Amino acid sequence: MNKNKKDKHEEEEKNMDSIENNSASEEKVIEQVPDSTQLTEQKITELEVQLKDWQDKFLRKAAEFENYKRRSEIDQINLINYAAESTIVKLLPVVDDFERSLAHINDINNNTAVVDGIKLVYEKLMKVLNDQGVKKMKVKGEPFNVDYHDALMQKKDDSVPPHTVLEEVESGYLYRDKVIRHAKVIVSEELSSDDLQISDDENTDSPKENE
Repeated sequence: MNKNKKDKHEEEEKNMDSIENNSASEEKVIEQVPDSTQLTEQKITELEVQLKDWQDKFLRKAAEFENYKRRSEIDQINLINYAAESTIVKLLPVVDDFERSLAHINDINNNTAVVDGIKLVYEKLMKVLNDQGVKKMKVKGEPFNVDYHDALMQKKDDSVPPHTVLEEVESGYLYRDKVIRHAKVIVSEELSSDDLQISDDENTDSPKENE
């Protein structure tokens, strides 16, 4: 009888130990599993950090773009305002030569030198223009072309075909392949019917004269 009680008591103690161990294990597992609230707060914190980082990057890029835009605008303005600077610098020596020639223009004993000096200045000026792609048109004797010529008047001239440039009143210029100033010219007019009749009569009379 006593033995049975003892065994029963030992069995109850074992059951209690087992229950306590299970409870401890459960508590340990619960401690290891993070709370969902903690996870959410941690994730929010991480996202806030990332958002701040992206905001900083965006602001830096925006500032860099504004600086680049401002520099580009300044460069464009300078390009427009000072586009002719290099050409002007090349023309300044020509101005110097003109001034030196003008200084001696009233010197009667030095007229030949002044004329020669002006010719040299003109040649230098034309060279500067040619180097910049500016060319003077050669129009005399050429057929009239509205793309290049501006006819001021017509004049009779039987020695050339009609609509031929007889005289150049004002020079025309090309900048590379573009006309920047049309040449003002005098053009031979087309023969009228009376002129043609006179010409035919002269041709008819010629054989009789030869006979």
